[in-house]
Amino acid sequence: MSSTIGLSTYSFFWQWHETAPQPITLEQMVDKTAALGVTLLQICDYPLIESYTAAKLSELKAYGAAKGVSFELGTRGVTPEHLARYLEIAQALDVTLVRSMFYSATSRPTPAEAEQFLRTAVQAYEASGVTIALETYEQVPVQTLVDLVTAVDSPNLGICLDPANCLAALELPAETVRRTAPLVKNMHIKDFSFSRKDGWVGFTLASVPLGEGLLDYHGMVAAVRPEERGINQIVEHWLTWQGDSATTCALEDRWTASVVETLRSYAK
Repeated sequence: MSSTIGLSTYSFFWQWHETAPQPITLEQMVDKTAALGVTLLQICDYPLIESYTAAKLSELKAYGAAKGVSFELGTRGVTPEHLARYLEIAQALDVTLVRSMFYSATSRPTPAEAEQFLRTAVQAYEASGVTIALETYEQVPVQTLVDLVTAVDSPNLGICLDPANCLAALELPAETVRRTAPLVKNMHIKDFSFSRKDGWVGFTLASVPLGEGLLDYHGMVAAVRPEERGINQIVEHWLTWQGDSATTCALEDRWTASVVETLRSYAK
């Protein structure tokens, strides 16, 4: 087993956002991924993928293969119908991991309801060799997520670890890592820091390049052991708007290249 460095569509968020004069396509994201020598792209919270026909999915898979880039998927929600649709997309793209989140825009299940949904959905995922990884984030306590995954008890259900997300619920990153480490199936690599807002009234929590913020990356890796367990590390950003699209997108690209270089230096 080994850990692969991957990029997320969140690495290109402002480039495919509606604020971009010409939002880039998934194929262009594949091109940018390959240009950095990265072989994995997580298509995460990118709703357009749900409208792709079988033919278009086949074309995307072929395009990625030609560039040496494979895919993971990311969505929100745990209803069986929604997860079944993403399993279809996963099979079409030869994807083996789908990241999801407890809630979606249209569904907010109780923990008991979510457990029942996942018990139903995960059976088909097990049969297809695809894993669901539920992300840590502020809307669901970490222990609730851990208890849910433990209760379902499937080798194809685990956690996508992003400790920065839980800060908004006053859950410290080190504690999030400690509680989830045995169940982690995917990692989102996003360093972060707090800065004073204008006038010194309040704070902004946002990304910084890896190694410049509060993320204890080495402690997280020691706990999760991604190389030993074959857990991929997906680069994401919380890059704040820089005043205009061109400036923001250019900084986004510089950050992505920097994080990839830093991750590679850590692996040596």
